[in-house]
Amino acid sequence: MTTRAAELRAAGVDVINMSVGEPDFPTPDHIVAASQQAIADGFTRYTPAPGLPQLREAIVAKLARDNGIKVSPEQVIASNGAKHSLFNACMALFQQGDEVIIFAPYWVSFPEFVNFSHATPVVVGTDSERRFEPLFDELEDRIGPRTKGIIMNSPSNPTGGVWSRAAVEQIIGLARKHDLWLLTDECYEALAYDEPFVSAAAIDPDFEKILTFQSCSKTYAMTGWRIGYMTGPVELVKAMSRLQGQSTSCPNSIGQMAAVAALTGDQSVVQEMKAAFQRRRGLVVERLAAIAGIKCGEPGGAFYVFPDVGGLFGQNWDGRPLESPDDVTEFFLTAAHVVTVSGEAFGDNRHVRFSYAVSDEDIITAGQRIADAVAGLT
Repeated sequence: MTTRAAELRAAGVDVINMSVGEPDFPTPDHIVAASQQAIADGFTRYTPAPGLPQLREAIVAKLARDNGIKVSPEQVIASNGAKHSLFNACMALFQQGDEVIIFAPYWVSFPEFVNFSHATPVVVGTDSERRFEPLFDELEDRIGPRTKGIIMNSPSNPTGGVWSRAAVEQIIGLARKHDLWLLTDECYEALAYDEPFVSAAAIDPDFEKILTFQSCSKTYAMTGWRIGYMTGPVELVKAMSRLQGQSTSCPNSIGQMAAVAALTGDQSVVQEMKAAFQRRRGLVVERLAAIAGIKCGEPGGAFYVFPDVGGLFGQNWDGRPLESPDDVTEFFLTAAHVVTVSGEAFGDNRHVRFSYAVSDEDIITAGQRIADAVAGLT
């Protein structure tokens, strides 16, 4: 889709990109200033593999302040993004013969992290009518003697779904019952709109097999700075640090100093971005839900909507029927000049992901373009 969009732009077509998985805001000024000061101070050397002591301490303070999670610096590792932390955790925990449960729709990297560890990803479905929470009967049926872990993601990419506390408690209960590692990707934890976000580790602080993954990328518009982190048992952090030391040596030193400023500095910038995303959520849901053949509920978090486009299947565009999310994304791009992402990339066969990390004007224009294009289907 990126290639097709580039081709259209090169031909002079005005394309609206709603596929982007990152905030459209600049990194806040005080964070940029901290990085510039670090450069001026010559802070360009290797750091300890799990991250600078001051960054790990800042993460500890942030987790206590925002999430009610109490840990020590020795239980924290900073990495080159939360994806790197998740990758390292899977490599440290899983091996050939193990099974790890993931939930569809899933972030595209989750099954690949498991595959890299030579374990087997086991996909469990979710209920699109209930925040994309797990189908718990199916989940219990899929847990077996080889199951070693569960990866959960709430707020979710791609769905924007935020699981209820009851669903998270049920997952924790199953992890405890079967002695499983529970890896909780909370990269969008600052973007939960309708009710306060609660971390799994705060719900059950005594369960040491809960691993919490968070990031500066989405919260502070720092995607390119590549700083994420994890907290878990000390021995696991040590194992991940050894692995990280042999692969990347350490996270980026300038990025780490920027992250310290982000985590300890003015948090009002986070609320300002959150308010903008919440307003845009309303705009995109209102417009998509009004289009015949598209079913779009209001997600609880992140900056994605994941509408069901199955109502368009069987309708004809350019002499051929739309039969899949891939077909629909191609239709949206070619007929409406709007870039989206097919749910098939996320293990789903009825939905399409829209990012509303774009301007209000682009959301309004894209909605009208799609409405006009759909009206032309036969």
